[in-house]
Amino acid sequence: MTTFLKLQRSAAVVFVCLFALQMRASGAEKIGDEVDGSRSPSVHVIDLYDKEGMKIRPDNDIVLPMSNEQTCSQCHDVEKISKGWHFNWKDPSVDPGRVGQAWILADPETGTQIPLSYRDWPGTYNPDEIGVTMWQFAKLFGRHSPGPMKEDLEGEIDFDARWMVSGELEVNCLACHDNEPGHDQSNYAMEVMRENFHWAAASTLAFTTVKGAAKDMSATYDFLFPEPPLDPKLIEPSISYDEDRFREDGKVFLDVSTEIKNENCYFCHSNFDVHEDMPEKWMHDQDVHLMAGLSCVDCHRNGLGHNIVRGYEGEAEHSDNPLAASSSCEGCHLPSEGEKPKAGRFAAPEPEHAGIPTVHFRELTCTACHSGPWPEDDAYLAMTARANGLGMHGIDKTPGVLPHLYSPVFKENPDGKIGPYKVVYPNFWAYIDGENATPLVPEKVKPIIGEAIAGAKPEQRGSWHQFTDEQVAKALKLLADTTPEGSAAGYVSGGKVFALDKDGELVVEEHGAAKPYGWPIAHNVRPAEQSLGVRGCGDCHETDSPIVFGDIPADTPMVSQQGEAMEMASLQGVDRTHMKLFAMSFVFRPMLKVVTILCSAVIAAVVLFYVLKAFGFVTVKASDDESAI
Repeated sequence: MTTFLKLQRSAAVVFVCLFALQMRASGAEKIGDEVDGSRSPSVHVIDLYDKEGMKIRPDNDIVLPMSNEQTCSQCHDVEKISKGWHFNWKDPSVDPGRVGQAWILADPETGTQIPLSYRDWPGTYNPDEIGVTMWQFAKLFGRHSPGPMKEDLEGEIDFDARWMVSGELEVNCLACHDNEPGHDQSNYAMEVMRENFHWAAASTLAFTTVKGAAKDMSATYDFLFPEPPLDPKLIEPSISYDEDRFREDGKVFLDVSTEIKNENCYFCHSNFDVHEDMPEKWMHDQDVHLMAGLSCVDCHRNGLGHNIVRGYEGEAEHSDNPLAASSSCEGCHLPSEGEKPKAGRFAAPEPEHAGIPTVHFRELTCTACHSGPWPEDDAYLAMTARANGLGMHGIDKTPGVLPHLYSPVFKENPDGKIGPYKVVYPNFWAYIDGENATPLVPEKVKPIIGEAIAGAKPEQRGSWHQFTDEQVAKALKLLADTTPEGSAAGYVSGGKVFALDKDGELVVEEHGAAKPYGWPIAHNVRPAEQSLGVRGCGDCHETDSPIVFGDIPADTPMVSQQGEAMEMASLQGVDRTHMKLFAMSFVFRPMLKVVTILCSAVIAAVVLFYVLKAFGFVTVKASDDESAI
């Protein structure tokens, strides 16, 4: 690039920044955010802009990828949009609301499976606090995130980061709003894995082609002023556009809309249950709401601020979205109090729940009976897009590959109600200090314990390396030499903590950090005819009912612990003996009903006999009185 072009681009960047600051200061509403009452969609024939604020033309000297932030901000308040639920995951001032699916850091070799979240959800660990940098987080999880992920200079400098080479992951508007059939979000995921952060969003467009990988470039590579790599076998990252998509004036038609397709949501929000009797894809039914013609965004709505409705009971206490209260199960299906009725949205029927004791509504969530897969004796493996990379090309998605999730698990929520969850067992090496456990990430623990676990092998590629008690004891002795004062070395795994006693022997202990982390199952919602209890009380109250007495297999690389399980009753805040005795009463309940009916009939006969006898006595008495007169 000539010096003149460099100066021209720099001047354009300054102008764009000044213009943006002026618009922000004026508080002016942008044309794309104004509402005139029309329900007709806006046609987007627009200029595309790169990150430097320059209009993109296929014949530019250097062709850069389209920037969502720069392109969309011409008409929309991207700064306000970027405060929404999908983007504010790192803001500690945002109310985290109900627990959700965590990001899971998994490593088979070190037996690691850590639930991570920047939101303050109990049972998760903040990446910043355990040494996972934003660069590492972006490489691991940027594939299924709409951004933003950028360099954070507030903490310690990450010398492994290559933001100048890869670029940053901006707010990715296309992930949801691109309705073109050729939109390929899998391209985004693959470019993130190549460290092509700057090119990732634009790669999803149907008329772009991205080549090369930033991860292969040197640390001094600059995509704004690129130089050919020294190794001719390497291809520098670049993007090309289909010139036929550009009109004479340089504008491009983008098929973007606020009516988000379900398929766009599915890339990050798909679930897959691994089951022995698992039917093929064409035999699966969708959520009953989708089958009725609703879309994801009919319920999960948001305004310009993108404060999307999550749809759980009590969300209105955590969210300022005006539709939060009326978008839950109860908000749609049950009558509401107040001057203005809000129930019955989308023709939602009011359930009769005939014959069901009211205690069920105090003790169970709506989803306990209506959502998720039908419970069986054991919770089984489940896979999700965010945890297991569903929807990505070239990723090993064989059942059994880490991380391991289990579903459905019925456990108590913070409101004291029992509902269905997906859970993940924490597995990690840690410094234990009383009730606190500080996980050690694989990069930190591997150099310390590598010698002790070197011989461990997995039963299946991508699954746990199998650890013996002797290997873990040896590893803990090596780890003990690095523990901070007042702490002890431990291995959290399969619902237990493994530690060394004062004699150096391996002991197994209970610990709060070892409890499974779970998040509620909302979908798929089953129709009423397939809900728990439709066949009678026995669906939940038999002596071996999965909802109470089902097992959650212990997920652990410890050979000595495999085959162990945790009963769901232990996660429900109920007394197992009481529930077993209560369930046994249902065994004799049919007989009790017969006996009760017979006894009632006998009592009724006795009462009728004496009523008739009394009637005869009164009649005779009355006749005698009339004769006396």
